[in-house]
Amino acid sequence: MDVLSSRVLLRPRDPTRSQAFYRDVLGLAVYREFGPPEHPGVVFFLGNGLLEVSGSGEPPQGLALWLQVRDVAAEFERLRAAGVPVLHEPRTEPWGLVEAWVADPDGVRIALVEVPPDHPLRRDRR
Repeated sequence: MDVLSSRVLLRPRDPTRSQAFYRDVLGLAVYREFGPPEHPGVVFFLGNGLLEVSGSGEPPQGLALWLQVRDVAAEFERLRAAGVPVLHEPRTEPWGLVEAWVADPDGVRIALVEVPPDHPLRRDRR
């Protein structure tokens, strides 16, 4: 298989509400919009991937987004102040990453992850 592009497809209960969350609350940049103006789909940049929020449906069980950020504590406080549901506050996990978890309007879990400067993910130790 020669994969040329990929994205996560999210079909929320209320697309307009979820698009506003990802655009205005999380602050993801828009890659493109498509479809009819009254019900557009929106594709967001998601680091080195893409997140498409379009159509509607029941959120998938078990889906989680993993977002590496520069400063977990700052992003967490910004999102908490915006009323985003908190699943767990920032903490250093046993595997050495600093993680906090929040949820989107449909309960999709979002991990905010900071990789400390001395973590093995920052260096190739071969």
